[in-house]
Amino acid sequence: MIADKIKELRERVNLSQTALAKKLQVSRSTVNAWEMSISQPTIKYVIEMSNIFNVSTDNILEMDNSNNLSLKGLNDKQIEAIIKVVDCFKH
Repeated sequence: MIADKIKELRERVNLSQTALAKKLQVSRSTVNAWEMSISQPTIKYVIEMSNIFNVSTDNILEMDNSNNLSLKGLNDKQIEAIIKVVDCFKH
């Protein structure tokens, strides 16, 4: 459920409900409501949380069961090295 996923991701990055709420510019009770399945975040907040937690929106919505690795901030040489390492594990 999205409620469990939000809580899991929030705790993974050591954010309190209050801290996440502040980043999203919503109330702590709003975050609590999401985590208690009382309400659900709009797509706007799902997108914002994906950026905060550095995961895909599919991950938050639990629509993606594959593991993803963010290459954001890496240069071309670093990305190429990671691709080579991943290819080694595939073979």
